[in-house]
Amino acid sequence: MARRTKEDAQKTRELLIEAAENVFFEKGVSKASLNDIAVAAGVTRGAIYWHFKNKHDVFEAMIERLKTPLEMLHDAIEHPDEPDPLGRFRELIIYLTQQISRDPRRRRVYEIMFLKCELTEQNEPLGSKHRQAFLDGTVRIRKALESALKRGQLPADINIEQAIVQLHVQLTGLIYMWLLLPGSFDFEREAEHIIDTYFYALQHCFGADGLTCGG
Repeated sequence: MARRTKEDAQKTRELLIEAAENVFFEKGVSKASLNDIAVAAGVTRGAIYWHFKNKHDVFEAMIERLKTPLEMLHDAIEHPDEPDPLGRFRELIIYLTQQISRDPRRRRVYEIMFLKCELTEQNEPLGSKHRQAFLDGTVRIRKALESALKRGQLPADINIEQAIVQLHVQLTGLIYMWLLLPGSFDFEREAEHIIDTYFYALQHCFGADGLTCGG
């Protein structure tokens, strides 16, 4: 009976996250309420408070469940015995862009984050989470590039901090433009082109003296 109760609780939690995703997408995060989520899920407000403190808590749960498929690649990049960290890093970024393009849930969540999550005073907890996610991503990118540098896959004088900024700018800009103007370009093709251009630039354009693309 206890196991059944635990399974039921997990199903209810997943149902609430699904409902929240749809409500956030339709209304935007600022206008959405826990009551809206409860109604969409077909449960009482008491049921939603059993699982989540507030709508920001639900939002975080929605983001968290998208991370799992990437963890194996993250771990491989950071493993000290990985023979091709740069290749794994490229594989990870390609995989991420493909998932945004092909997985309706991932695309919808990214659209909520980029276009429907107003960074108002009310949503400041989410603003803090956005900033922390950016910093966490920066740490992972730095580890990947440092691993590649140790393996001799990058120039010894590479400016890693500059390379990190450029990757953030290029990927964020590409995703935002595609979500804002859907259908205006082939996202997967452009993503692969931009990623390959970035990896070429790692070899030629991020020297210690600044951003230069000499031969």
